[in-house]
Amino acid sequence: MAARHFALVALVALTLGACEEERYRGSARHNIPIPSATYALMSEKGMSKDQPILIRSYKKESELEVWKRKGDGRYALLKTFPMCRWSGQLGPKVREGDRMAPEGFYAISPGQMNPNSSYYVSFNMGYPNAYDRSHGRTGAHLMVHGACSSAGCYSMTDDQIGEIYALVREAQGAGQKAVQMQAFPFRMTPENLAKHRLDPNIAFWKNLKEGSDYFEVAKDEPSVGVSGGRYVFNGGNLGEAVAQKRQQDEVQVAALVAKGTPAVKLIYDDGDQHSSFKQTLVAGGSDSLNRSASWASRDVGISRPDALTIGPRVVVLDDKGRTKATVRAVSADNEAVLAAVASAPAEVATPVAAPAVAAKPAAAPAAVSATTQMAKVLPGAAQQAPVVTSAVPAAPAASAVADNRPFYQRALSFVPLIGGSAQPVEAPVAAPVASVVPAKPTNMRTPLPPRRADTLRTTQLDQSNAAYSSQSATR
Repeated sequence: MAARHFALVALVALTLGACEEERYRGSARHNIPIPSATYALMSEKGMSKDQPILIRSYKKESELEVWKRKGDGRYALLKTFPMCRWSGQLGPKVREGDRMAPEGFYAISPGQMNPNSSYYVSFNMGYPNAYDRSHGRTGAHLMVHGACSSAGCYSMTDDQIGEIYALVREAQGAGQKAVQMQAFPFRMTPENLAKHRLDPNIAFWKNLKEGSDYFEVAKDEPSVGVSGGRYVFNGGNLGEAVAQKRQQDEVQVAALVAKGTPAVKLIYDDGDQHSSFKQTLVAGGSDSLNRSASWASRDVGISRPDALTIGPRVVVLDDKGRTKATVRAVSADNEAVLAAVASAPAEVATPVAAPAVAAKPAAAPAAVSATTQMAKVLPGAAQQAPVVTSAVPAAPAASAVADNRPFYQRALSFVPLIGGSAQPVEAPVAAPVASVVPAKPTNMRTPLPPRRADTLRTTQLDQSNAAYSSQSATR
């Protein structure tokens, strides 16, 4: 009798839990609550749901941060979210169809919030902004959304975007007119600037760093303007402390270059995702990343899993910007890039149009601890991704048994699973592909993922965003 009673109680609890979960999956998605654990975290940090927030995103690290203003008027980091997908390359979006996710400073007003998205919920970044328009850039409907699928957007999991959407909504509801989003190619550290010093986008990135430096010193959002085709922050008056930080960073960059830090360009097959999601992809395939997706985006599927291979190609440049060699990095982390470059043959220089030199095989990567990986999805996580310091795994002997798994699982099989073995799967590894840095982005058009008929509703943007057609803003 007691057993029957216990089973009945358990069934009722499960049913109520399922109903609560689905409560915010339909037309009530605009009421997604902030998770109770996040409320507790805000309380610990001296924050409230009504205080303004600010968003920072980083492509190379595949992370998105939510910052919140405290009672003293200064912003503090609330949470770091691992990014599930972004597409394209490092660098700004230039034209419609280039698959590039925007970089720059954007403002998210209440009219840009979309609770009826086919990708659960989303908000429009506001591309093109005044800076983009001054450079004649084209494109529209660049969003932050769920579903782990990207064609120029920043994509999170459904649970992540639900929480971020709720944080933005509550701040706007309390009077914040626009949430600033700072979108960067990478964290603006001296190490990253030294390695990318010969990239064609370096002048643009140094301009973005001016606004980043102000935020990091003052812990306050900069006012953003455009003049002469450049971002201008705080009317050009950034203060002595920001100037001092800029000078110190430039000295560190020069020191790193003097020590032999190579100039590189990263070329992705098509964007990237955080290493924690790559591990899930290896373990369960692309469907595993959307098993917990909402009814609105469960059937979208991860975009181009075949492009999520063993990391970007690292084009090593000489002091004149010519290609010396091309190697594969395990990831885009600083240490992994430097390890891949170190594995390249020394004193090998080739013309830009000539085939690149293949990398030397290196030992299999060491396992990343479960503690380090889990820290990435916890509040206030460390900002640097787990360190992996190996280059391309060596190819197996010719007698190895053929591997019939999907390509992206074979290509990612070297990534150690949380709590699993660090040994790579014995699968053939293709020879490195010669790389030539493209003069301009490749214009690619990819069909949009399938959408459910009952979610093709649209939301009317406010007059400040009248340039965007609301009939297509369903991401």
